[in-house]
Amino acid sequence: MAIIETERSNGVMLVRMNRPERLNALGAEMRAELAAAWCEFRDSADVEVAIFTGSGRAFCAGEDMKESVARGSVPGSSANAPASARGDATAPPPLDNPYDARTLDKPVIAAINGFAMGGGFMLAEHADLRVAMRSAIFEMSEAKRWLLGGFYHGFIGGLSHTVATEMAFAFRFPAERLYELGWINRLAEDEEQMMSMAREMAAHLLTLPPASRVNTLAMMRAMRPTVPAEFEALADRMRGHGAMSDLMESRRAFAEKRTPNFTGWDDPADRYRTPTLESIREERAGR
Repeated sequence: MAIIETERSNGVMLVRMNRPERLNALGAEMRAELAAAWCEFRDSADVEVAIFTGSGRAFCAGEDMKESVARGSVPGSSANAPASARGDATAPPPLDNPYDARTLDKPVIAAINGFAMGGGFMLAEHADLRVAMRSAIFEMSEAKRWLLGGFYHGFIGGLSHTVATEMAFAFRFPAERLYELGWINRLAEDEEQMMSMAREMAAHLLTLPPASRVNTLAMMRAMRPTVPAEFEALADRMRGHGAMSDLMESRRAFAEKRTPNFTGWDDPADRYRTPTLESIREERAGR
């Protein structure tokens, strides 16, 4: 059974994550097969729109915690990883994935059939349009697994600061609430209706003049909010501020279904040495 299924029909490519027994968790094989599917979509002249979905109860549950624990390291290629973890020889290497890199010049519609957690939420976030089942549940899980929560999700999603804060602290959101907030375009009662809605949206996109579709997509992506460089620098500093052992402890506790035993800081005094935006500005000014 293929863990990534693809279908082509009338200019549309369906990409379906098919690892339902693991809630479509992002293990090394899943990541590699997704990258290959998105490269195929990018390089194929006969498809101009993609529909991205999952099988079973989840769209995607995010990082495969059991695989990370077995490997003994966090995914060093993740945008959430501290600088010290990137390039870890034991972690899966970066892949050529134009979907993750946001370099596709074709629209992608996410059809979110269930849980979208952590990295799974980010996969939905990367889509240009989103349809979800009313029963779908979303969680931006970084605060549970890293030393910094997902501070940017609400910001780049055009949501209020209070909602963005709720997201950053890894509270769960039902699909209906994200629909009311404008983050989801269409809400479906079941999978059949969801896929019908996604295909209707894809068909509409294909009625547009090709240049209009390409240019409009590029324009809308260019208008998406981006986190200023000084805040990214502060975030990178914060990703390493704390006990790095807690990254693996959170994953072991999840895999072992127990309460985590966090260290917090290797030096207790670091609790009061949180990096600040002012310090980042001073460093940048002194270069």
